[in-house]
Amino acid sequence: MVCVPITVEDIDHALTDATLAAAKGADLVEWRIDSFFPGSEGDTEDAYRVKQLQRLLAESPLPCVLTCRSASEGGDYDGDDADRVSLLEKLTAACETPPAYLDVELATYQRSANLRQKINLCVDHPAQTRDVPTRLILSIHDFQGPPADLSRRLLAAYQEPACAVVKVAYRARSLRDNLDLFDIMRESPKPIIALGMGEFGLMSRVLAPKFNGLLTFAALRDESATAPGQPTISELLYRFRFRSIGPATRVYGVIGWPVGHSLSPLIHNAGFEHVGHDGVYLPLPIAADSKDPEASETSFRATVGALVAYDGLGLSGASVTLPHKEHAAHWNDSNTRSTSIADEVQALGAANTLVCGSDLDGSESGAIGVYNTDSSAIEQLLGEALRHVDAPHIGVIGNGGVARAAAYAAARAGGAVVIFGRSIEKARGVAKELNARSGPAATGRIEITAASLDEIDSVCCHAYINCTPLGMAGGPSPKELSIPVSKLTKVEPETVFFDTVYNPVETPMLREAKRLGYHTIDGVEMFVKQAASQFQLWTNREAPVDLFDKLCREALADASPEEAAG
Repeated sequence: MVCVPITVEDIDHALTDATLAAAKGADLVEWRIDSFFPGSEGDTEDAYRVKQLQRLLAESPLPCVLTCRSASEGGDYDGDDADRVSLLEKLTAACETPPAYLDVELATYQRSANLRQKINLCVDHPAQTRDVPTRLILSIHDFQGPPADLSRRLLAAYQEPACAVVKVAYRARSLRDNLDLFDIMRESPKPIIALGMGEFGLMSRVLAPKFNGLLTFAALRDESATAPGQPTISELLYRFRFRSIGPATRVYGVIGWPVGHSLSPLIHNAGFEHVGHDGVYLPLPIAADSKDPEASETSFRATVGALVAYDGLGLSGASVTLPHKEHAAHWNDSNTRSTSIADEVQALGAANTLVCGSDLDGSESGAIGVYNTDSSAIEQLLGEALRHVDAPHIGVIGNGGVARAAAYAAARAGGAVVIFGRSIEKARGVAKELNARSGPAATGRIEITAASLDEIDSVCCHAYINCTPLGMAGGPSPKELSIPVSKLTKVEPETVFFDTVYNPVETPMLREAKRLGYHTIDGVEMFVKQAASQFQLWTNREAPVDLFDKLCREALADASPEEAAG
C-alpha cells in the first residue's frame, strides 16, 4: 500500500490534502498530530482540539494511521508520554470512527506497564462492534543509521501480542543498508514496514512490494515530506511505476555521485512500460571522494558486488556516470562468475553500462557485461550528419571522458580527429593514450592528433564536438561559448556543430551556430541515443527513441537550471 503522511496544523487544510492524496492514488493517509497535540492552552482548548481531531478521523476520505511522534524519534511532540497516550486513547477507544492503525514507538510502549495497558486499550475493544478495528504499529526510528541493537528491538516488537505491524526506519548510510532492510522484510513473522531514510534509502521504499513490505510512505509534495528521502506520490506511482512491482521485477539504475536529478529513471521506466518489460529503474548513488580515488573505487566495487550477489534483488543492469565510469571499466570482483568487457571500454578505459546476470546473452547468473554506449551514440549521430562526407575531419574540444569517447568514435569511423584543449599537454596525453590503447585497426588506421584550442581556426573540420561543461546551466561558465563559432574562418556551410551538454538544450554555442546557418546536434540527441543502446542491451527490445526524446525535452523545459544540471 501507499500511505501519504499529512502534518496536521489545520483540520480543513489537512482534509483537503487527504482528498488530494486519494485522488492521486494513495491507499492510506497518516495523520501526524505531533504539532496539533492539546495540552498547553487549558482544559477548554484541549477539549476543542480533541473534538477537532475526532472530526478529522470522522471525515477522513481514506483509512488512516494516527501518529503523534515523539521528538526523540524525529517528531514534534516533546511532552509527557502519559498525556500523549491519554489523547490517543480518546481518539480510538471513544471514537465512532477510529483510525485503521495507531503508530506508537516501541520505546514508548516498553516504558511502563501502565502505558502499555493504556495503549492496548486503544486497540482492544471487545464490547464495541466496529467495521475497522484499530491495529497497533510498533515503530523503531534512528536518524543516524542502523541501531546497534536492532535485532533485539525487532524481536521485542515481534513478541508483543498487541502488535499487529512492526515498522523500522533508519538512515541508510549506503545502498548496502537496503539489503539488510530487505532481509528484515523477508524474514519478519509479522506484517512489516522497513524503510531506509535519506538518498541512499530510496531503493527500500520503491522495492517494498518486491520483498513483501506492508506499505511505503510517499509525500503529497516535496515540501511536505516527513522523513528525508521520501519520494512524492507522483514520483512513486508514475515515475517508478510502483503498482507494477512484484517479486519477479528486474531492477536497473543509474550509478554515480550525485545522481538525484538524473533523467535516466524518467525515460527508462517509461520505456519499460511502453514495451511491457517487467523492470524498474532507480537512482543508485555510490558516494565518492575526489581526494581519495582509491577509496571511491573500493566503495564502487563493494557496493555493486553486493547488489549483484544479493539473492532476490534481480539487479539486471545499470547506467554508470561520473565519477565511476573508470571504476566500471576495470570491473573485477570475486563474486562475479564471468566478465565480458567490450572493445570500446578497453580502448577508452571508461564504461557507462553494465549488463548483469541472465540478461547477458543468456549467460549464467552472476555474469557482468561492461559497455560504453557514449561512443556508439556519437558514432551514430556523426554518421547520420556526415553521411555524404567520405573522409571527415572531426574536431573534439575537451580532454575528459566524453572527449575520449567522441575521439574514439570519430576515429573508428575513419575520421581524421584533432583533440583541441586549453592545455596542449593534456590534449596530447589523451591522444597518445587513445592511439596506444586502440591501435591503428581500431581507430580506422588514422592517428588521433592534438592541438591547442587557440589553434582551432587553423584546421578545417567537417564537424566540431564540444565535450566540455562550458555553456552548461548550473556550470562554471553557463554563458560562455565552448567553440568560437563566429570566429572560425575556414568552416564550410555544411559544417556540423555538436554539443554533448544537454542542459540547456540549446547552449550558447549551438544558438550561435544556428544563427549562422550551420547544422547542429544537441546533447539531448546524444543522451537519448546512448540510453537507447543501453535499453536494447538490457531488454533485447528496440527503445522508444521518440518517447525518450520527448520526455527529456519536456523535463528540461520544466526544470530549473539547478535541477536539470544534475
